[in-house]
Amino acid sequence: MSGKITMAMAALFVVLAANVLQSTNGATYTVGDSTGWIVPTNNDFYDDWADNKVFAVGDVLVFNFTTGQHDVAEVTETAYDACTTANTISTVSTGPARITLNRTGDFYFICAVPGHCSGGQKLNVEVRNGNNSTAAVPAPGPSPTTTPVATSPTTSTPPTAATPTSPGTSSPPPGTNSASSLVSTLSPVFFMAIAL
Repeated sequence: MSGKITMAMAALFVVLAANVLQSTNGATYTVGDSTGWIVPTNNDFYDDWADNKVFAVGDVLVFNFTTGQHDVAEVTETAYDACTTANTISTVSTGPARITLNRTGDFYFICAVPGHCSGGQKLNVEVRNGNNSTAAVPAPGPSPTTTPVATSPTTSTPPTAATPTSPGTSSPPPGTNSASSLVSTLSPVFFMAIAL
C-alpha cells in the first residue's frame, strides 16, 4: 500500500515540476529588432514591430538602449496615450532592459526622456495566456534569415544578465518542449498509479 502511495506521490511531483518548467519557457523578443529602443523616424515603428507577434505570459522583452540616453517606463494606458510619466508603474534606466510579461492583458511602455514618447518611442503589447508555440513569427524584411527574438522580463526587478542574442534575431520556442512531453508521457502513469 505504501509503495503505491510513494509511486503516486513521485508521479505527482514529476507532473507538477514539469508544469512549472513549462510555464517558465517563454520567448525572448528584442524590441525593434536591430534598431533597438530609440526615437524612431516613423511614429508607428514600434506598433508596426509588435503587429506580427503573439506575446504570451512568460515572454521577455529586451529593450536595447544606451544607459543615460533612454529608459523604459511601464505606464498606464492613459499615461501611454498622453505620453506622460504621471502614472508610472516601473522604470528601468539601465540598458539593455529585460522585462518579463508576467500577466495577460495590455502592457504599455514609453521612454520617459522628454520628447521621446511623443516622437514615437512607445510600445503597447497585448499578452495572451500561456505559452504559444507561434509566439515568434518572422517579420517580413530584406533578409529571409532574419527572425524576431523573444525574451521574458520582470517589470518590478532590475535587468539581469542573459544569454547574449544578436540584434534583430530571435528564436521561437520549440513547438513541444521537454516539459510538455514529460507531462503527456507521465500523466497516464500517474493516473494508473492512483487507480491501482
